[in-house]
Amino acid sequence: MELVVQFQVLNQSCQCLAWKPRPIVAWGAESQQVVAGYSDGTIRVFSISRTEMELKMHPHAVALTAIAYSTDGEMILSGGKDGLVAVSSPRTGMTIRILADHKGSPITVLQCTRKQYRDFEVEGGELWLATSSDRRVSVWASDWLKDTCELLDWLSFPAPAGPEGLGSLPPSLAAFCPWEPGTLVYVGFGVQKEVLFYSLRKKQVVEKISLPYFATSLSLSPAARFMAVGFGERLLRLLSCPSRDAQDYAGHDDAVHLCRFAPSGRRLLTASHSAVLVWELTGG
Repeated sequence: MELVVQFQVLNQSCQCLAWKPRPIVAWGAESQQVVAGYSDGTIRVFSISRTEMELKMHPHAVALTAIAYSTDGEMILSGGKDGLVAVSSPRTGMTIRILADHKGSPITVLQCTRKQYRDFEVEGGELWLATSSDRRVSVWASDWLKDTCELLDWLSFPAPAGPEGLGSLPPSLAAFCPWEPGTLVYVGFGVQKEVLFYSLRKKQVVEKISLPYFATSLSLSPAARFMAVGFGERLLRLLSCPSRDAQDYAGHDDAVHLCRFAPSGRRLLTASHSAVLVWELTGG
C-alpha cells in the first residue's frame, strides 16, 4: 500500500468521510471524489484525480459526526454533534433541507440504499436512515428530484438507566441489511447484548442474535450473508447469517471502533487505536 494523494485543511479536524458512489455505466472504475466533514461544521468535496478541493459548504454550526452520499451521488447527507441532519447539493453548493428530528443527540450513522419507486407505498427511489447516540433511528423515503423527504419509520430502543462499569456508553449503530430488503440491523446499549433485525414492513423486531459484549462497530457484507461486529474488548466477531455461526478474532490493540467490508465482500477493514487491519475472507 502506498500514499498517492494527501489533502490538508489547516486548524480543522476531519471527522467523517464518504466516497462518491460509482456511476452504473462505469462500474469497473473507482470513484474519484470523496466528501469530508470537519470539526468546524464544514463539508469539503475533494477530487482524487485532480488532487484539489472542488467545493466547500458550511451547513452545520457544530462539528460533523456522520456523512454519506445519496445512492446516485447527487446529494450529500451530513449529521452534526447537535443532532441536525443537512441535505446539500454538491452541484449547487446549497443546503436544501435541515432535519431536526434527532436534535440534541449526535448523529452516529447516515446510510442510503435504493428501493423500488412505489415500495412501502411511498414515492422515491431511495431509503435512508439516521441514527443518533440516544438509541433512536429514523428511516426516510426520498425523491431528490422532486425535493420530497418522507418519514417512513421511527425507532427508539430501550436501555436501563445508570449503567455501572462502563466509562462511556457503546455507540448506537444501524445499517440496512443487504440480503434482506426492507430490514435494518441495529446494535447499541440496551437491556441485552444483542444484534436486532427490524422489519420495516412488519414494524417489529423479527430476529435477535446474542453477543458476548456491547458492540462498538458494525458492518454487513454487500456480497454474502456475513456480519462483522467489533467490541471494546479488542475482539472482532464474524457472524454467518442465518446460521449464526460465529468466529472470533484477536489482534487489535484497543477497542475495535471501525469495521468496513469492501464492496466485493472479500476483504474486511478494521481499526483500533493505533492499528488498521485488513482481513481476507476465505471459503464460505
